[in-house]
Amino acid sequence: MIEYEHSDEIKMLRQTVREFVNKEIRPIAREIDEEERVPLEVIKKAGELGLLAVPFPEKYGGLDLGITGYCVLMEELQRGDASIATIIGAHTQLCAMSIHLGGNEAQKDKYLRGLNQGRLIGAWALTEPNAGSDAAHISTTAELHGDEWVINGQKMWITNGSFADVIVVHAVTDKSKGARGGITAFIVEKDYPGFKVGKIEDKMGLRASHTASLYFEDMRVPAENVLAGVGHGFPLAMKTLDIGRCGLGGVAVGGAKEAFELSRQYAITRHQFGRPIAEFQAIQFKLAEMAVKIYTMEQIVYDTARKVDAGKNATLESSIVKLYCSEMASEVIDEAIQIHGGMGFSRELPLERMYRDARVTRIFEGTNEIQKSVIASELLKQVGYRIHRHEGVYPTPKHAPHS
Repeated sequence: MIEYEHSDEIKMLRQTVREFVNKEIRPIAREIDEEERVPLEVIKKAGELGLLAVPFPEKYGGLDLGITGYCVLMEELQRGDASIATIIGAHTQLCAMSIHLGGNEAQKDKYLRGLNQGRLIGAWALTEPNAGSDAAHISTTAELHGDEWVINGQKMWITNGSFADVIVVHAVTDKSKGARGGITAFIVEKDYPGFKVGKIEDKMGLRASHTASLYFEDMRVPAENVLAGVGHGFPLAMKTLDIGRCGLGGVAVGGAKEAFELSRQYAITRHQFGRPIAEFQAIQFKLAEMAVKIYTMEQIVYDTARKVDAGKNATLESSIVKLYCSEMASEVIDEAIQIHGGMGFSRELPLERMYRDARVTRIFEGTNEIQKSVIASELLKQVGYRIHRHEGVYPTPKHAPHS
């Protein structure tokens, strides 16, 4: 495969993560999927290695390797197990990133440092039963009582929600203002009275990554736990998701690369009609098409990551990355199963699990239908035309894990 050229620091990170995956993740990947068990011991080890802190400043215990480093992290984790990549993605890119983007110094020192070290596990809560793609119309409320906010409502499809120590929760603080000034983000701790974990979803894929419903019944949150200021929760969520979609592209690249490598090796060792199946043009063409897709995916992911790291707006590029890479990863994995024939359909090989796990990437962190809407909007905006939308139809997450 043609490798994207990274700095020496990023190459060292890739090697570290690859060794971690080979030692700690690959040996248990099938087991935790079958048992639907969250491997918290692996997450703790990742924290000790600094792998939960890749994109954040050294000041808060981070590695300061930006979104480029984060995409490499997610790429390598995905090659070992999608569930573990998802747990770390929700922790790092959604919860910790929200606090990094919107937190004050006290909040970062108290929460971001602990999240970076793995002493705290994070989650991010926006989606509700009646507000998925239309996340601007969430109904969870927060009312100010003295020096505390009282939150009531429900969230669903929250990755890490059942075991997280810290959750960034979005709630309506002024219904009359809607998304533009009426939604606020709060840093919530699991021990706050009134917080309760509900159902853990029985999912098709990502079965070692728990996705839960959360309930808030007169839950009191200190006023100092408001994130980014009262009324700024929705823009913060959109900015967080813009960056997160770039990381999701890294996930897609990792899954596709793993499927390709398994297929290339199988094509060389599997014999039919007296010769390796790599001798047959049908298989050669499949490998070639898979490589073209992976090469294209990798280029747009890391070009976009570098733009984000340069501090430039990348809403258009991130949506393109999310849309294209999630589609192509599923196609590559599907072709890998075809190359493996009956063995690809067997649970003895990881491809069956990878196929199930990859399906949700077209849904979470904004469905691919939403991405097409965002892309069109951004393209028309470039020539001065702004689409007239019903408030809330924006790049928002669908009912899905992570959110």
